[in-house]
Amino acid sequence: MFRLARPTQGLIDHQLTAARSLAVVCPPLLSLETGLTRTRLPIGFSHDRSASVIGHGPSAFEAARRAFRQWAQFDLGWVRVANPLTPITRGRLVAMEAHTAGLWSLNFSRVLETVDTATRFGFLYSTTPMHVEEGEERFVLELDPASGQVWYLVEAVSRPRHALARLGWPFARAMQHRFVRDSNVHMRDVVHQQCRDKVAVRD
Repeated sequence: MFRLARPTQGLIDHQLTAARSLAVVCPPLLSLETGLTRTRLPIGFSHDRSASVIGHGPSAFEAARRAFRQWAQFDLGWVRVANPLTPITRGRLVAMEAHTAGLWSLNFSRVLETVDTATRFGFLYSTTPMHVEEGEERFVLELDPASGQVWYLVEAVSRPRHALARLGWPFARAMQHRFVRDSNVHMRDVVHQQCRDKVAVRD
């Protein structure tokens, strides 16, 4: 799963084909609607939750929804979705490419649940055996009708699967926290930029 060289598109396509038959292996730990479903996690699992305001009003919510559909929350320079044309629908595989500590990794997760309403949009996915970690993660956008605030929620439960991830677990945890920070900042920037562009077109 870890490589010195960046995965080629041919390798990505080959591994996507290999991963299509894989089932998720993580025990159910998260609900898309309510988040963590257990008071005690299985041994070795960590729980992380982050929520931030990334915009205001229906136009910001729609901008965030468009960004999600393009997997923009992963487009961070050192992380990306390697199959970005994949729709956010139940059962789809998501290939996440990461570059950390000089190593490249390609990790596959499967979308378990989705939500798409006038005020909520997002999904819950779970890792497959072709992932350096074991766990679940949900990404949700919420428009508060009362305040107009657009919230971006990321919640995850995970533990290391790959031997290198277990050996370097403190570093892996630091990268998880970095991802959440970077993703929140990037989503806020994307939403603000799209809203500015929309205003400029109208003017």
